[in-house]
Amino acid sequence: MRSVAGSSVLVTGGGSGIGEATARRLVARGARVTISGRRRDRLEAVADELGESCLAVAGDVTSEADRRRMVEAAVTHGGRLDLLVSNAGNMYRGPVETLDEGRVLELFHVNVVAGMLLTGLCVGHLERTRGAVIFIGSVHTQRAFPGASPYAATKGALETLTRVLAAELGPRGIRVNCVRPGAVPTEINVRAGLGDPAAARRRLDDLASAHVLQRIGTAAEVAEAIEYLGFAEWVTGAVLAVDGGLGLGLTLA
Repeated sequence: MRSVAGSSVLVTGGGSGIGEATARRLVARGARVTISGRRRDRLEAVADELGESCLAVAGDVTSEADRRRMVEAAVTHGGRLDLLVSNAGNMYRGPVETLDEGRVLELFHVNVVAGMLLTGLCVGHLERTRGAVIFIGSVHTQRAFPGASPYAATKGALETLTRVLAAELGPRGIRVNCVRPGAVPTEINVRAGLGDPAAARRRLDDLASAHVLQRIGTAAEVAEAIEYLGFAEWVTGAVLAVDGGLGLGLTLA
């Protein structure tokens, strides 16, 4: 394992959920972390709490200008770039016959295209540090949840993208991996198209019995896996399930 201390990391979607948990974990281990997202207030609250090792950069990953600004800020803040955690994402769900084409395309732009293009902007920096890229997938690629076809399709695309970019960038010293979380009570999962946050939380609780470990996970537990894949020097092209066994397919309660 490479040392986390002294590394420079860019985390998109860093103001909440898995992105925030990742920033907290890596800062605690001595990294300089730049977090980006659309909600400046959330980002700045996290950065203020974590201190000078964390820089908040408000921006939208679907904007080329914002993507460039994020990368430039991370390189300036950390003096280099060792790791990109492409975590920004959204969810859109519904019966397939009711799907809106514009919203489906927007979802692919946020969840897949933006991360792909952001990776391209980071390649030169990561080549110099023999760094890494991590995409955040989903157990939706292993379990078929009715009504989640747009979201599941984007996460399936990310797993394929991980393998292709690992093969493409590996000869340049850049590792590319993917973490596949299970049920985690992040903001995106609580929204989950249900409209009622309380109902969404009950649904997450109901999923506990479908996990081999009989509980849902936490963002902090996913962050542990992100740290490992970010700094394990001989792992690339991997999709690591961090799902408490949900992907193994036990019958839902």
